[in-house]
Amino acid sequence: MLSKSVVAKGNTVGSCSKTDLAYIAGFLDGDGSLMLQLKKQNNTKRAWRFMCTICLYQDTRHEAPLIWMQKILGIGFISHRNDGITELRINGINRVQVILRALLPYLRFKRTQALIMLEAAKILSKTKANDLTNIELSKLIDCILEIQSCNYATKYKKTREELMLRLGLTP
Repeated sequence: MLSKSVVAKGNTVGSCSKTDLAYIAGFLDGDGSLMLQLKKQNNTKRAWRFMCTICLYQDTRHEAPLIWMQKILGIGFISHRNDGITELRINGINRVQVILRALLPYLRFKRTQALIMLEAAKILSKTKANDLTNIELSKLIDCILEIQSCNYATKYKKTREELMLRLGLTP
């Protein structure tokens, strides 16, 4: 379980009580999402990178809980969308791992997604992106699709074939 302060690669994830963690987990269950994405990237050998994200949403008129959660966790950034929604986004493999491990005992509706995200983060944290094997890349595609299938989204979702093509794998 979490000690008073958790350290993830030099980043302190603030002082978290069990009550705080339970509240944040409940908020994530209701008004949050977990995303594992394959993002375009132009400045590396590969034209892509994997990105792990925890995102919490709230009407901008009631953004105070998001600011509180950012303070409690000690990480993340707040952004205001044009549609009146405010987001608290937490990006990064190590940061997401630490937070999800802490929230896991309290998650109900996003528990499966969190476990899948932790599985993907384990693969991503053990090696450099350029050193991932085809088997690991294929497993990461499975993780993206499993998390994606649990998320409500109005935007277009990539298919297995599109992801495999982007990674240079044969469908």
